Amino acid sequence: MKIVKNILRLLMLTAVVAGCTEDYDDVSFISKDAAPSNISAIFSITHDNSGLVTIYPSGDNVYTFEIYYGDQTENPDTILAGKNIQHKYPEGEFETKVIAHSAAGLATEKTFPLTVSYRAPENLKVNAAIDADNNFKVNVSASADYASYFDVYFGDVENEVPVSFLKDSVASHTYASVGTYTIRVVAQSGGAATIEQTTDITIVNPLLLPIDFESSTLAYDFTNFDGGVVTVVDNPYSEGINTSAKVGKMVKNAGQTWGGSFITISGSIDFSTNKYVKMKVYSPRVGAKVLFKVENSSNSGINYEQEVTTTVANEWEELVFDYTGIDANQSYQNIVLIFDNGTMGDGTDNFTFYFDDIKLAIDDGQVKLPLGFESSTTTYTFTDFDGGAVTIIDNPHAEGINTSAKVAQMVKNAGQTWGGSYIALSNPIDFSAGKTFKMKVYSPRVGAKVLLKVENLTDGGTSYEQEVATTVANAWEELTFDYSGIDDTKSYQKVVLIFDNGTAGDGTANFTFLFDDITLN
Repeated sequence: MKIVKNILRLLMLTAVVAGCTEDYDDVSFISKDAAPSNISAIFSITHDNSGLVTIYPSGDNVYTFEIYYGDQTENPDTILAGKNIQHKYPEGEFETKVIAHSAAGLATEKTFPLTVSYRAPENLKVNAAIDADNNFKVNVSASADYASYFDVYFGDVENEVPVSFLKDSVASHTYASVGTYTIRVVAQSGGAATIEQTTDITIVNPLLLPIDFESSTLAYDFTNFDGGVVTVVDNPYSEGINTSAKVGKMVKNAGQTWGGSFITISGSIDFSTNKYVKMKVYSPRVGAKVLFKVENSSNSGINYEQEVTTTVANEWEELVFDYTGIDANQSYQNIVLIFDNGTMGDGTDNFTFYFDDIKLAIDDGQVKLPLGFESSTTTYTFTDFDGGAVTIIDNPHAEGINTSAKVAQMVKNAGQTWGGSYIALSNPIDFSAGKTFKMKVYSPRVGAKVLLKVENLTDGGTSYEQEVATTVANAWEELTFDYSGIDDTKSYQKVVLIFDNGTAGDGTANFTFLFDDITLN
């Protein structure tokens, strides 16, 4: 009997514990005869402008709730009693309908008003910056608390349709012309609340070297003085080395003998590396003087100038101005041009010049001593003869005394025993500065003879030569050629090289030589 009582107590305790457990799926307590009553709903609205609303419906004798959101959502959602549901609303006022259903299928309906309002964005920050690769392009980004997205108006057209973008993204726009524009950025909350900010952006097209007069947005503003007049015109002589559409035209009228014009560029000219100026000129006559001068825009006393003369008439040529002597630490913004400085102009065709393509260069592009074969603007044209063949190649033995990138290679093929090659310099060699040639040579063997000869450009009989022999194999060495006996009153423009003069080559590695850095000391 005692055992039976204990079993009964255990069963009663289990029932009590089970009765303390919340189980909304247990509807045994719901009356099957009564309709749902006391229907209510609580709305919990987030404040992050997401529109997220949590709906908590409640009531007596309810098995399920059917929720009609009252927005554009067509179909309702159904949840069990004691549950909640979330829904995203746009900003506005809504009538949310709740239909409570009993287990017996009885229903009670009630509608609840819901107002969803979005918080205005705060802490708007706008960044508008000119694109690094395009002076006419602006990139806009923005951030703001409680902003869903941003609208940007770039301010260059009427009735502008804004461009929308999200946080952490960029809206870009390219302007058609220079000027100052007001950019307006509106931070949108997703509802009616907004905040906006404006900022001005100035679009400029900086005038920098090179100057080719081809831009439709650049202002080529020359300042004329003392009779010189410059205009930008269609190229009347689109031929030869200059087929561009636009050029500068200088007419030198009566005024002063130094009459000319200048233009101010947007930044200081950088002469730290490029120390030559090149400009294409079309002159009505040979021997016209062309002065190219640079000045500091605030202090004209800080200046440097060079003058060259035209060598052809009625055709384009490229003049080179040697600026190696300029003080590169100074600042130069003005470019001054004077044609025939010292001669009064008369405004006629004889004093009408055209110019174009003003640019900096690392060298003057001329073939001259020293010959190092490194220039990207100089064409090193060798003329081969009788089996000799010279090419410019990457240095295959960048070591020892010669680590330069480029060298010349001479292959002596079968032909004549004097087979070699020559290069014509742009100007005669000036032996007043020195009479000792030096040249670096890489030979496959010791004792190879190297002949260095100079000749007149048109008269091969006017020449001088010296020959030395290599002293090392498969390594760079510097050979020295004594030219103290040369007649320096003669003109010499060709440099002739012959390896192993008197021996026929066979084009093998044994007749392949490298040479570099031909200098006159």
